[in-house]
Amino acid sequence: MRTVQGAALDGLRARVRALAARRRPERVGRSPRGAAPLADRGPALPGLGAAGPGRRTFVGPSFRYAASAPESTGRATLAGLGDLLRGLARPRPGEVRASAAALRALRARHGDAPALVRTRSGRTVLVLLDPQDLRRFYAEPVSVLAAAPPGKCRGAIPEESADSGCSRGELPADRRQVSAEVLAADLPVHPSCGSFLAALAEEARHLADAQALDLARARYAVHRAARRIVLGDAAAGDEELTGWLTQLRAEGDSPRGGRVRAACSVRSVRSVQDRARARIEEYAAHAAADTLAGRVARHADPTGGLDPVGQAQHWLLAMDAVPETLLRTLLLLGAHPAEQDLAAAEAVAEDAAGADRGLLPRLRACVRESLRLYPVVPDLIRVTRAETEWRGVRYPAGTSVLLPAAFHQRDPERVPAAHVFVPGRWKNPGADQDLRMAPFSHGGGRCPGDQLGLMMTAALCAEVLRSRRIAGTRPVLDPVGPLPATLDPYGIRLTLTRR
Repeated sequence: MRTVQGAALDGLRARVRALAARRRPERVGRSPRGAAPLADRGPALPGLGAAGPGRRTFVGPSFRYAASAPESTGRATLAGLGDLLRGLARPRPGEVRASAAALRALRARHGDAPALVRTRSGRTVLVLLDPQDLRRFYAEPVSVLAAAPPGKCRGAIPEESADSGCSRGELPADRRQVSAEVLAADLPVHPSCGSFLAALAEEARHLADAQALDLARARYAVHRAARRIVLGDAAAGDEELTGWLTQLRAEGDSPRGGRVRAACSVRSVRSVQDRARARIEEYAAHAAADTLAGRVARHADPTGGLDPVGQAQHWLLAMDAVPETLLRTLLLLGAHPAEQDLAAAEAVAEDAAGADRGLLPRLRACVRESLRLYPVVPDLIRVTRAETEWRGVRYPAGTSVLLPAAFHQRDPERVPAAHVFVPGRWKNPGADQDLRMAPFSHGGGRCPGDQLGLMMTAALCAEVLRSRRIAGTRPVLDPVGPLPATLDPYGIRLTLTRR
């Protein structure tokens, strides 16, 4: 008769055998003679002391990947690539740094060629490590490389781009064209800048009149301004609408377990969605012509495929990224007094700018640099719709391709002063076309609202700096040393004093 201890020992032995089986190398598939080699399901991330590229290492449950540093740099495990596949959820301190270290180790061991990484769940991801591959990533049509609809999604500013991997599916060409025209994608200053800047100036009083600035206060002011810009002044105080939209985003980000719970969640989401749409539709029906809702309502719709209410909701959700970018930009300016004084001088001179109001080139450069250091969309993910070939290796349809934008934007091997706040880099000719820098993506998937987002964030910074000085910051940043890999906006607090 077996004892309890014997059964437990048998179970332990079975788990050890299963783990050993999982650690066995997999055979790499061979391609027909004369053809490009066919990638296997998950080539090899070598483990500690691995003798060859076919051996893989499994790590603890908190990580999905493991990568080892080259022997010349020691044998320390650099886990953290799995963080890149967690969608666009808020990173914890250290995760971005670990991922960058793992990516550098991959590139040092395997070269610049794309690396195929296999997750613990069996999913494979092709990671682009060389800036030369970025041009193709941005240039491929959606018929070859399509945006992957992730489970978690943060909006870009102020338009969630299909190419950013952040859209709930891809926008049809006609809807994307309408969105670009309404948002004035090709103009640095929006045609409705007069009313937009007036709304931003009025709402920025909630920021400039305070002695301290944190994320809650920034969100309050930006949400009021966003509702006025999208729906009109009547929606300025509708905190309930913003609450519904926040709930919808949270429901989309939270995992659901069990059929009963999932069914209840679906009913709840539909109810909130219906209320939000009805409220937006009511505002849109009376929106002024210079609001985004008013502009899209006047747009021709020959196919009947436009959804003005859904588009307005989309813009409101996307603008939720502005408060965090605003707070990080002001924090960086507070840590760099010389840059802060130059930005404040530009803000004061803005009053006399006349027809050039809203340009604020220096403050826009500061916002861009903030987004380079702390991007809203740190990683872009797409899925191949057909068999593709990268660097002579063929990959089947359905392969996930990951472009770690945050890694490339802060790659010290390719970007000068990669971890330092240098707004002047954005004044160089062609800086906006540098494929390594992708605050708003590139190519056909470039965010059509990038100029509007820059105008909004720079204008809010100007309203604060015109009358206030950032005298203290939390956290305290080193103005000359490397900046931290992450800046949690919930932990930022700025002390303001009168100029």
